[in-house]
Amino acid sequence: MAENGQKTAGPAGKADFTRQALKGEKRWGAGVIPYAKMGYWEPDYTPKDTDIISAFRITPQKGVDPIEAGAAVAGESSTATWTVVWTDRLTAYENYQAKCFKVEAVPGTEDQHIAYIAHDIDLFEEGSIANLTSSIIGNVFGFKALKALRLEDQRIPPHYLKTFQGPAHGIVMEREYLNKYGRPLLGATIKPKLGLSARNYGRVVYEALKGGLDFTKDDENINSQPFGRWRDRYLHCIEAVKRAEERTGEIKGHYMNVTAATMEDMYERAAFAKELGSIIIMIDLTIGYTATQSMAKYARANGMILHMHRAGHGTYTRQKNHGVSFRVISKWMRMAGVDHIHAGTVVGKLEGDPNMIAGYYDTLRDDFVGVNPQNGIYFDQPWQSMPGVMPVASGGIHAGQMHQLLHYLGEDVVLQFGGGSIGHPMGIEAGAECNRVAVEAMIKARNEGRDYMKEGEDILKKAARQYPSLQQALDTWGEISFNYESTDTPDVTPTPTS
Repeated sequence: MAENGQKTAGPAGKADFTRQALKGEKRWGAGVIPYAKMGYWEPDYTPKDTDIISAFRITPQKGVDPIEAGAAVAGESSTATWTVVWTDRLTAYENYQAKCFKVEAVPGTEDQHIAYIAHDIDLFEEGSIANLTSSIIGNVFGFKALKALRLEDQRIPPHYLKTFQGPAHGIVMEREYLNKYGRPLLGATIKPKLGLSARNYGRVVYEALKGGLDFTKDDENINSQPFGRWRDRYLHCIEAVKRAEERTGEIKGHYMNVTAATMEDMYERAAFAKELGSIIIMIDLTIGYTATQSMAKYARANGMILHMHRAGHGTYTRQKNHGVSFRVISKWMRMAGVDHIHAGTVVGKLEGDPNMIAGYYDTLRDDFVGVNPQNGIYFDQPWQSMPGVMPVASGGIHAGQMHQLLHYLGEDVVLQFGGGSIGHPMGIEAGAECNRVAVEAMIKARNEGRDYMKEGEDILKKAARQYPSLQQALDTWGEISFNYESTDTPDVTPTPTS
């Protein structure tokens, strides 16, 4: 019991947290008062057009009422602390209180609920992902009254969205930079991603680009190690890019990873990449929100495409009941200003339910994304003409899956075949060639009105008659698949990855 005789927000207080009991409770009284009684639960609240609305999946501790749990998340992500404070009277506190206005049980679960919480736009600094996330996910994930907590989705109002730069260039401008239209772009991550000397690294870049790829890339963990310092790697990579452009007559690029320990180091690396004539640089998600926004501003000011590797995201996006959904990360990164981000393959080696990945891709590319429970989308999200982000499909894909990749992921995507190019039995150039042949054959079939998904294997076999490199790829990898059940699936219908 609290000092004022009121029950605390622990298990013993569960009976108090009905809508009837909460209505009319007085907010002011010394000691510990449940969050729901302090005004953080308002079932009659109608969100304003300017509110940021979040959908949290909450798993309360045994005996904690879901309404009180939702109110606690609202409170701790805005103005509340564990006890009444009199300084609330010095503000228009009701304007600054987040409001949990709806709590719904998740079908098929015993203890999970979706809590809908509205935050007034005045709670957030304009144009700052760091400030937004410090409130929304800053403190509440360690709250003892919850077993688990996950941020499933957010509605970002246009009024707040417009304070962000958005992608440095976006899909349309990127295609204009490259002068490549009507098909997915093709890339490859250099393998092995660690251990190659700078010269040998550049050799791989050259052969892959000469063979028909549009891009090659550094991987997330290649920065500036003893076996290959960043400046040497950049020099050999840009030489490879320029020689491949001369050989093919096409614009090419290599994602030069500028990720480093400090912003000063990152700016130095980006400036050198620009000096060399690179059209694209790369960062890792691990650099953080502020550094991402800084690099996005740099990339726009200096005319360079900005690629992001989502390194580390699975530590908090993969589990269904705790963390932050990748669809939310997709929104934040579009606002922050990246041009590319890895977003799943469906058929590759990494986690990815088809419907959930469709939701990620829509969030990144479309100008308006409507509510779609099957794809995990909780809110309508207008993007107010903010440029789209090019999703990147990478991880265990190969030419034999081209019809599936086009079907699931569409045309505005970068398909990255690392092992699927560099592991080709006939060599790197042949690996690149087979991917280019496969994508062009599939696009041609689509443009002719054929059912390329149904006829995909036949389309590839026919193209392989003229290109031994594609036949060799189909013989080597044609039966390879990664059919494991996804851990993160929609709540509305089961959708196996296979």
